[in-house]
Amino acid sequence: MGVGSGRLYVAVAAGGFRRYATYRVATVAGVFTNTVFGLILVYTYLALWDERPSLGGYDQGQAVSYVWIGQALLAALAIGGGGVETELAERIRTGDIAIDLYRPADFQLWWLAADVGRCLFQLLGRGVLPFAFGALFFPAYVPSDAGTWAAFLVAVVLAALVSYGIRFLVALAAFWLLDGTGVQQLAWIVAFFCSGMLLPLNVFPGALGDVVRLLPWSALLQAPADVLLGEAEPWATFGFQAGWAVVLLAAGRLVWSAATRRVVVQGG
Repeated sequence: MGVGSGRLYVAVAAGGFRRYATYRVATVAGVFTNTVFGLILVYTYLALWDERPSLGGYDQGQAVSYVWIGQALLAALAIGGGGVETELAERIRTGDIAIDLYRPADFQLWWLAADVGRCLFQLLGRGVLPFAFGALFFPAYVPSDAGTWAAFLVAVVLAALVSYGIRFLVALAAFWLLDGTGVQQLAWIVAFFCSGMLLPLNVFPGALGDVVRLLPWSALLQAPADVLLGEAEPWATFGFQAGWAVVLLAAGRLVWSAATRRVVVQGG
């Protein structure tokens, strides 16, 4: 990828950021929604940790922080769906994907750049305020050293790559289905359960906990949260996340190559 191509993808990312920045009312509503759901979860967690103070290996302060980390990353990592997962699937369904094939750019990198812009805006626009609210008004664990925060940001970047890899594959399923909505909904349910959005994966018992911690969805929330909470070795976490990112992005490229050989314009 040359300098010119690099500038193109930066411009696409900037365009994705500006696009989501125009939805100011939706952003305010999203901050409110994330905060309300955070409140529901945090009081549930406080009750659980009152009964079992070391549940999942966290103390109560870490459990509270885990809730607000989840609310900060929910929209940014599109754990509940969105971004490329819905937009690309819709372009495949309508046949507009044929236009995308003529762009003088790598298809997968184009959509990745657009998703990076969306992710950055959602992190700043919908993630910072709920986390700040939780840290201010609840007994949250907040590390004070810059190194931990830097490691956390690296983990979030890698989580964004894993999230994109998953959602890109889900979107490409629309090439073989008349309607990819069912696959998307299934993907959202799996993501909520297996990322640790409902409960930390450390709480899951026995073999179930062992399995879900090895799946790519654990790289989305559980991995960055454990880095920030001091419960994971950063470099080992980075390796786990990067490994899944490489596997998923490579799989996406293979599936995209197969799809372009049998492009069928559906609808439109």
